[in-house]
Amino acid sequence: MKLTLTRRFLMASAITFTALAASGSLAIAQDKPVIRMSTPASETDQRSVALATVFGPAIGEFATYQPHYNASLVPQGSELEAIAAGDLEMSITSAQELANFLPEFSIFATGYVHRSAQHQVNVFSDPLMDPLKEKVESELGVKLLAVMYLGKRHVNLRFPRSEKNIMTPADLAGVNLRMPGSDAWQFLGRALGANPTPVAFTEIYTGLQTGSVDGQDNPLPTVVDAKFYEVTKQVSLTAHLVDLNYIAFSKAVWDKLTPEQQAAVQKAAEDAAQSGREGQLKKEDELVAFLKEQGLEVYEPDLNAFRTHVQAQYVGSDFAKAWPEGALEKINAIAD
Repeated sequence: MKLTLTRRFLMASAITFTALAASGSLAIAQDKPVIRMSTPASETDQRSVALATVFGPAIGEFATYQPHYNASLVPQGSELEAIAAGDLEMSITSAQELANFLPEFSIFATGYVHRSAQHQVNVFSDPLMDPLKEKVESELGVKLLAVMYLGKRHVNLRFPRSEKNIMTPADLAGVNLRMPGSDAWQFLGRALGANPTPVAFTEIYTGLQTGSVDGQDNPLPTVVDAKFYEVTKQVSLTAHLVDLNYIAFSKAVWDKLTPEQQAAVQKAAEDAAQSGREGQLKKEDELVAFLKEQGLEVYEPDLNAFRTHVQAQYVGSDFAKAWPEGALEKINAIAD
């Protein structure tokens, strides 16, 4: 397994091991293997619910599913490193996080590449993904089991439209928009026209409340689940990213399972992803009305202006140089 042992990696591994040892949750000497899943999401997040209600019961005969929410087990952004170090069995990870290790994954964090939830599934199942999945396994020791629909990401701001009306990328000039700290996320924030500000997910609410950030971008279900609507005034439906997570599983643990158990884990992951996808799509449909009831202004900007501007930022960038040759054209050709 090839992995650069950076200082950040070593520190994250040490923190992870200490936290696991202190909690008494190390998966050793068990009648059944314990599959610990760490996520920064809450227990009520659609992804968390789907894994707890579908994935966990489906593998219950031969393994114990043990979820940990709100980054309580592993710090956000360190999950892949924890799996690689053998300190964690499972997580949900983003294309942006994978791009920190494998830059070619930045294509899936590019604005306006995926068109819909079904398009994500079709792309993930396409042969073009095979070499990418194999590279994640060989270099990180992580097996990508399924793709989960996180939702369309929109710009959510703490000030009213009368103060700042976000209709085009030019309207985001000078706006401190919270984005995760990876290079891929920060680039997307700049491509939108904003000033991207790295803040941990667990600190977004306070950042909006105190004004240390002007806004954040997330799907509407996350805006509601994390109660960001309590400290914001408007949502511009930029739909700049049809966002996704991958269900990430330890390759070392996978290899210890029987073929029957592997098939069960694979099916459980796909079923959980489908359940979460259906729940997320339904929830999105209901939330515009809810947010308006809470007093937020929800409106659609000039999507063509955003799409044209964002795509232009990627042309010739270092991120585009890392993409597999012809990958964007192949993705565009895959039907929804």
